[in-house]
Amino acid sequence: MSTVLRQHAEDLFAQELEELRKQDSDKRPPNWKLSPQSVVTYLVGGKLKNGFEVTPKYIGNRRLMEIAVATLTTDRALLLYGLPGTAKSWVSEHLAAGIAGDSAMIVQGTAGTSEEAIRYGWNYARLLAEGPSEKALVETPVMRAMKEGKIVRIEELTRIGADVQDTLITMLSEKTLPIPELNIEVQAVKGFNVIATANNRDKGVNELSSALKRRFNTVILPVPNSMEEEIDIVKRRVESFEKVMELPVEKPALQEIRRIVTMFRELRSGATLDGKTKIKVPTGTLSTAEAISVVNNGLAMAAYFGDGQLNAADLAAGIVGAVVKDPIQDKVVWQEYLETVVKPREDWKDIYRACKDLAI
Repeated sequence: MSTVLRQHAEDLFAQELEELRKQDSDKRPPNWKLSPQSVVTYLVGGKLKNGFEVTPKYIGNRRLMEIAVATLTTDRALLLYGLPGTAKSWVSEHLAAGIAGDSAMIVQGTAGTSEEAIRYGWNYARLLAEGPSEKALVETPVMRAMKEGKIVRIEELTRIGADVQDTLITMLSEKTLPIPELNIEVQAVKGFNVIATANNRDKGVNELSSALKRRFNTVILPVPNSMEEEIDIVKRRVESFEKVMELPVEKPALQEIRRIVTMFRELRSGATLDGKTKIKVPTGTLSTAEAISVVNNGLAMAAYFGDGQLNAADLAAGIVGAVVKDPIQDKVVWQEYLETVVKPREDWKDIYRACKDLAI
């Protein structure tokens, strides 16, 4: 077993990618490791001709994945857009792994991301000693992807300043990266493209210019449609975490995952699942990703500070921490939900007591 804390998708699912390559008889775009049809199968799962099972990486509308993959066969870049926790980064990583066999070419967008992080930088010691030269250039993931005909991922695009965002325009429209200091340019090799992610909550941070928006095809990733779909996502991701972390704990009971997902869906929608009781909505998003985090934290508590079996006491702190982001406003929302919704449910008495014992 690997000692790496988090393997890249192409390493973690190497067997699946290899099987898909062997069985893939469809036409592949230049520099693609798999055909578009096989990339979609890798993402949504399915059974191959030889009976091999490909596990789903994205649980949801298959058509969205087909649109995303089809976009990347064109000269348009792809923007995965949606609420925090809707698997944008997860899908981005697996798209890059399936298409290029390399998901590690990534620029993490922050308020401090500079133009040099996207275009190129300089080895200043070499620059001062030798002057501008190709040897003094520091290649960014974007430049390497252009040279090698691969996919580059840009995470949280709207967190990057507008002037820095616009350095992408020439690369996306002309497929070149000018280096005026050397009077040369890097031309993109076939297979190069960009997958960017952005979330709805950050829309007002640094909204994309209309010129940049035109270079992207936007695919909106929604929150899971059904309760069962969301439970399945949480279950699969938690099992993956448990395997990697090698926790000495029993698998989480489906009942505990169902209760977490129920809580988060109710608090997100502002009503109980049966629609009979209206409830206040907290300031946080309470996404599927946060539900996964709560269960993972509960497993760690059960493994090292409990009896090895996940129960309400192990989950309580994680639930409260996820819901109560604003210590004043969210505290009121949570206490009201606890008393009006959780307390009356006969089979939720243990989780009510565990949360009350925390006394936030």
